[in-house]
Amino acid sequence: MWGRNDDATRSHPDPDSRARTPRPAGVGRVLTVGVDVGGTSVRAGVVDVEGNVLDTARTPTPRSEAALEAALAGVIGELAARHPIRAVGLALAGFITPDRRGVRFAPHLSWRDAPVADRIAERIKLPVVVEHDANAAALAERHFGAASGAATAVFVALGTGIGSALLLDGKLYRGAFGVAPELGHIRVVPDGRPCPCGKTGCWERYCSGTALATTAVELLARDPARSPVLRRLVDGDPGQVTGQRVAAAAREGDPVACAAMDELARWLGEGLALVADVFDPELIVIGGGVSESAPLYLDEAREHYARTVTGGARRPLARIRTAQLGEAAAVVGAAQLAREVNGH
Repeated sequence: MWGRNDDATRSHPDPDSRARTPRPAGVGRVLTVGVDVGGTSVRAGVVDVEGNVLDTARTPTPRSEAALEAALAGVIGELAARHPIRAVGLALAGFITPDRRGVRFAPHLSWRDAPVADRIAERIKLPVVVEHDANAAALAERHFGAASGAATAVFVALGTGIGSALLLDGKLYRGAFGVAPELGHIRVVPDGRPCPCGKTGCWERYCSGTALATTAVELLARDPARSPVLRRLVDGDPGQVTGQRVAAAAREGDPVACAAMDELARWLGEGLALVADVFDPELIVIGGGVSESAPLYLDEAREHYARTVTGGARRPLARIRTAQLGEAAAVVGAAQLAREVNGH
């Protein structure tokens, strides 16, 4: 069961590349809008019951609450003018209230203890629901992607940090106060790398796109002569090292970049073993931007996970797959949630 994952080379489209030419809505065809509210851009898509993104709109993310809410109303209104929209789902990184109507805190957005769903609903005259972006992506993968058919699954999005979601009996688990699960902030290294959350040694400081770059810079400082490709890609400036450039250098066999990828694989396996010890999932789905480089690290991460998880030789092990919906996942999942919450 630990053979190579065929999904590792699957393409990862964004909402625009999944968009199709708008067509007239047929009788009984229910359309909802999903909106991925990111720190730099707002991406909205019209989604049908099969998870297809039919039309998209986007705008830069404003800094103030009022401007942000006006921008959301604008992109949703643009799509509603072209399609018969029934409901709207918003996906964002932050702490969402258990009723999925308010935002307690969003590190990259201006909302603080804000009744976001009610405010946007008042502007657009449609039902609105709010969800954490990792939860929305997991919901999309559950209905239309890599987690289809799985009852108990963990979704881990490797990007700038780690976003995560948990599906129990096919349903999202949000915890008592709506903030579970923050797997990226499990401490894996006591007194380790500092994290923006205020702790040190968090999993995402060792296993993410940011972590990949940090590890590569540390290795470069020890022996820059071992990294001809990466040094060329960053023109000799360690400040220009990014996770994407490390991955590109690793594909060309750069020793430092390959070593950084090995470290990422080790920490991914280590963290997944902790997650499996707690949740015992049947499936783990790896998403986020770093999943595009899965052929460089996923097999090794699987092997480390199998060696590290408690009783690994005497228990069934979770399947580990890469996500299938790419950057469209949050949009599709938010639209699906809007459909479910409003009985469509």
